[in-house]
Amino acid sequence: MSSLSEFLVFAAVGALAQLVDGAIGMAYGVVCAAMLLALGLPPSVASASVHYAETFTCGASGISHLIAGNVRRRLFLGLVIPGVIGAVIGAYLVSHLPAAWIRLALTPYLLGVSIFLLLRVRQRIHHDGNDAPTTHPALGLFSGFADAAAGGGWSALTVTTLIARGARPRVVVGTTHLAKCVISAAASVTFLLHVGATQPTAVLGLIIGGVAAAPFGALFARRLPARAVTMLAAIAVLGLGLNNVVKAFH
Repeated sequence: MSSLSEFLVFAAVGALAQLVDGAIGMAYGVVCAAMLLALGLPPSVASASVHYAETFTCGASGISHLIAGNVRRRLFLGLVIPGVIGAVIGAYLVSHLPAAWIRLALTPYLLGVSIFLLLRVRQRIHHDGNDAPTTHPALGLFSGFADAAAGGGWSALTVTTLIARGARPRVVVGTTHLAKCVISAAASVTFLLHVGATQPTAVLGLIIGGVAAAPFGALFARRLPARAVTMLAAIAVLGLGLNNVVKAFH
């Protein structure tokens, strides 16, 4: 495959993941990582590529939410400090453990996320709620670890948990997106130290594809019901998880 063909493939992955994320407010990382794994990239390279790209994409999103007043300092610190610790541990482990072990460990995670998204289809989101939510450090620690090890899942874990606890959605989304930028940067530094700047074509493709698709993601969100998009994302991640199961036994 030529460099241009590789770039276009990765740009398409980034664009598709961004369309899903723009429609339901989560799942960019886990969709990207799952598709990169399906394309044959080792887990450490897939996760590293996603986090290199997310440092830029989430940074732009997080700053926008900060300007819009959707970020709460107490919640941000409660998520980002343990989240960085978890991300560094997750990135270190995925960089040094055998790829086959990581694929096997990620399979139940992907299947779990798909079931999680399917269950979310039935939830009703209320737009009122607590404007100053608090969180337990364990949420940030586990979410940061899972996100770095699997390549995604930060928003799926933190956003839904906090909203289920009665937090206001715009505050949760804004604060977790800004925290995600820091989490991605911490994971990226760890990957750079232990994996290196691998697959620059993949990183560039994910960034450009995601940025190009961002406006369409907003339009997609207005035209297609969020439940339908969530269902499609869940089915896609479920299929990729089952694909890992099949590969594990061959």
